[in-house]
Formats: sequence, structure tokens, C-alpha cells
Amino acid sequence: MKDENAIRDKSKSFAIRCIRLYKYLSEEKREYVMSKQLLRSGTSIGANVREAIFGQSRSDFASKLSIAQKEAGETEYWIELLEASEYISEKQSESMLNDCRELIKLLQSITKTLYNK
Repeated sequence: MKDENAIRDKSKSFAIRCIRLYKYLSEEKREYVMSKQLLRSGTSIGANVREAIFGQSRSDFASKLSIAQKEAGETEYWIELLEASEYISEKQSESMLNDCRELIKLLQSITKTLYNK
């Protein structure tokens, strides 16, 4: 499935961005709470996508992708809070949010297709 590879690759790239943002926030800004939440949820997206790919059944696959979608929604929230509390700039936030929202749309599209079959 073409989307499967796209979501796998994009979620991994996004996880790397979250790791880098976490390092910046903890080392430069001395922010540990929200950045840790961002790290956890942002890397969980790709982990759940990877689990889905190796799922034991169609329902297992769909379940893991739904969890990935929820984690992406949570990650979006942490990015918004980091900007609102001025730990990251609007430009940084926009870039991260664009990638996060793209993942959400991809995950929604895949899960919608799965549930409509």
C-alpha cells in the first residue's frame, strides 16, 4: 500500500524532528515538562504506525493506526502550548504543526478507507 510507506516514512521523519525539538527545549530553554510530553507523543506516532504494519490482523492494523492518530492529536496540542507559552516561535510552531497535521490527515484517510471496506 502506497500510503503505508508514506505514513511510515513521514512519521519517522516527524519523530526525529520531535527529538531535535526536545533536545533544543531541554538544553537551550530549560523546559522539561511539555517537551517531554511532546517527545513521548511525537515519537509514539511512528512507533504505532510501525506496529500497525506488523499487525496480526486487519483490526489490529486499524487499532494501531487509530492510536497513532490520537497521539498525533496530542502532539499537535503540545506544539500549540509550546508556542502559546513562548518556548518556540510562531515560525517553529507552524513548521511542526504543518507536519503534524499532514500526519493526522494521512492517518484519517487510511483509517477511513479501512473502516469503509
